[in-house]
Amino acid sequence: MGPSYVLSRWLFLRSLGLIFLIAFASLGVQLRALIGEHGIWSAREYLGQIQQLTGAARFLQLPSLFWLNASDAFLIALCWLGALLSVLLTLGVAPRWTLLALWALYLSFASATPVFLNYQWDILLLETAAVALFIAPGGLYSGLDDHRAPWIGSIWLLRWLLFRLMILSGLVKLLSSDDAWWHLTAVRFHYWTQPLPTALSFYVQHLPDVFHLISCAVMFAIELGVPWLIFGTRRMRIAAAIALTSFQVLIFATGNYGFFNLLTIALCISLLDDAAILTLLPASLRRRVRQEGFVPVPSRRWSRAARGTLAVLLVLVSLAEMRFWRRRLPDAVEQLLGAIQPFRSINSYGLFAVMTTSRPEIILEGSLDGRTWLPYEFKWHPGRLDRGPRFVAPHQPRLDWQMWFAALGTCERNPWFLRLQKKILEGSPEVLGLLDVNPFPSSPPRLLRSTLYQYQFTDLADWRRTGELWKREPEGAYCPMLMLLGDELAVPRFP
Repeated sequence: MGPSYVLSRWLFLRSLGLIFLIAFASLGVQLRALIGEHGIWSAREYLGQIQQLTGAARFLQLPSLFWLNASDAFLIALCWLGALLSVLLTLGVAPRWTLLALWALYLSFASATPVFLNYQWDILLLETAAVALFIAPGGLYSGLDDHRAPWIGSIWLLRWLLFRLMILSGLVKLLSSDDAWWHLTAVRFHYWTQPLPTALSFYVQHLPDVFHLISCAVMFAIELGVPWLIFGTRRMRIAAAIALTSFQVLIFATGNYGFFNLLTIALCISLLDDAAILTLLPASLRRRVRQEGFVPVPSRRWSRAARGTLAVLLVLVSLAEMRFWRRRLPDAVEQLLGAIQPFRSINSYGLFAVMTTSRPEIILEGSLDGRTWLPYEFKWHPGRLDRGPRFVAPHQPRLDWQMWFAALGTCERNPWFLRLQKKILEGSPEVLGLLDVNPFPSSPPRLLRSTLYQYQFTDLADWRRTGELWKREPEGAYCPMLMLLGDELAVPRFP
């Protein structure tokens, strides 16, 4: 008798439910400010623009329930419905249908904004949910007493997703031909140039260069070597689960990447059979499972055949979507990939293909008279030099993340940033609620300016002497100085 995966399924689905709960709760506290009717880029306005451009094709190009209604009340209701369904999935209530509903809800939010839900963990969550439909049992309830054996193909689909996620993360770094990766120097920059460092990042950054060089080599070994153990023996898979989980814990400790690390760890559960899972359970649960005998009941043969055919198709399409060969595929395949892309459930992955070796930051300042300027402070981004990085994951402050991306580009290429400034000049309470310090609490300023600075961690001696963890140098204006003229942004003209 081969290994069973009933406990693996039980633990994986409950982990996925908790991650969905984190994702919806994190989004819920930012929702109105980001895509609400008075948010930075409202879903109602965005979907209206898409409707004018695409007509009836909009339903397939941007699949979303918000075509029905994009009011704040509907957005908030569906977000907290997602949180409720997440709890139900964690409790094992109708897991297959609950999971399908969670996928549809999260896809609806991801489709309703051009900028704020397009991170790799957003699409990874959608793809994980889609793949998890193969392992989720039917029925109204599935708990520890549900001994129906999951189809082994569903376990391998989760492993295939984990393999693609990790191997592509390494490949994109090599294929980018970035010298920092090829010379193993990238990690020297990573801890202070990443979007949101943690409280530990400052200290790890100051470790010797040989540590960073070895860290980079170990990272490549984990991303490019360890995933192949997934296709090996049971012991190899357990070793891969330990290595990949440890890697994600280290990333979690030194960088705020939302729920990405937790989701990757959840995928690692697919590498463990029930015997391995038993050793991880609390003693009370372990005794309960052993007392019940725990004999898995096989699923029906016809359902395995149908799922097997669909699974093979998914694997073939995901191979095509990897695109690491950088060549155009036959037209029929390109059309198929284009048709399924809006559903964000078969994806390519890879963070930090090119390592950022500097840290530009946008400092927003307001003024009433054009002479005295007061800065706005974001909750998690560097601003004041004495305010060090902090832990915020698994919550993801999406505005703070977008500020990091905006600083790497230009004002013209980030129209959402102009919208942010307009909301600040209007005194939008929703948007101002995302900030840490509003220097104009009584009424909004008349003018806004944005200045680009280069930030870097101070060395340990300066930190001990001044208490400042950051140092910075100005580079110049990011956007032109702006004011409100009626309902529109304008560049002020001074005599």
